[in-house]
Amino acid sequence: MNAETGHQDNSATTASAGEAATPLGELSILPVPGLPEVAPGDDLVSMIIDACLATHGINHHDVLVVSQKVVSKAEGQLVTVDPDDPLAHKPLVLNEAERVLRRRGDLIITETKHGFVCANAGIDRSNVAPDIAALLPEDSDRSARRIRDAIGGRLDTDVGVIVADTFGRPWRRGLTDVALGSAGLVPVLDLRGSTDALGRELHVTEVCIVDQLAGAAELVRGKSTGTAVAVIRGGPDQWFGSGSVADDVVRSPNEDLFR
Repeated sequence: MNAETGHQDNSATTASAGEAATPLGELSILPVPGLPEVAPGDDLVSMIIDACLATHGINHHDVLVVSQKVVSKAEGQLVTVDPDDPLAHKPLVLNEAERVLRRRGDLIITETKHGFVCANAGIDRSNVAPDIAALLPEDSDRSARRIRDAIGGRLDTDVGVIVADTFGRPWRRGLTDVALGSAGLVPVLDLRGSTDALGRELHVTEVCIVDQLAGAAELVRGKSTGTAVAVIRGGPDQWFGSGSVADDVVRSPNEDLFR
C-alpha cells in the first residue's frame, strides 16, 4: 500500500516481504573513470565494458549505474541550439512535454511523455557542447535492457543496470540522482508484512531501491568529473529480478494527490 494514496500494488516485479527483510551486507560504490567522450552511434556498451575491465571489473550481480547523458549522446538524442542564448532550449521543452504543470519565470515544470514530472522536460545543456541540448532517452528502461543484455551476452554475467539523471524533489531543496530506467533489478522492495526492529508489522513501506542506488552512485560519479559510470557491488540477490521504472516507479496521475 502506498502511504499517500492507499494504492495496493501486488505486482510480481515487487520483492516479497520475506526476501526484503534479509539483512544487507557491505556495499562498495566504485567510480569508473576513463570512459571516452561519447558521440551519436558509438558502441556505448563496449566503452562501458572496457572502462570497467580496466578498473574494477564486472562481477555477477554488480549494479552498473550509467549517466543519462552518455546514453542520450550515444542514442543521438541531441539538438542544436544557439550557443549564445542561455534560453535557446526553452522551445524544445514544450515540444518534449506531455503537459506543462507550473511556470515561474524561466522555470517550467512539466510532465514528460515518459511520465516524469521534472523541470524543463529533462532537457539539459550541461556536459555537452555549447551549441547542443540533450534530450532524455526515448525509453530509458529499454536503454538499460540493451546495456544489460549486451553485457550479459559478451561477459556471460548477470548484472543490473540503471540509467540515472539528476532531478529536483517537491518540498525539499537540493538535487539527487534518480533512476530513469532500469533492467535486471526489482525496482521497488516491498517490506509490507515484515516487521521493524521492535517487531511491529510494516503495512505501507515500499522502498524504491533503484532511486536509492542511483543517488548513491552519484556520490562517487559527481557532477563535474566526467565520470559517467559507477559500479555498486555487494547487493543482495533479492535486488535482482524483473521490472521497470515506467511500470513500477512512476506514479500515475490517478494515484497522485497533487495532479
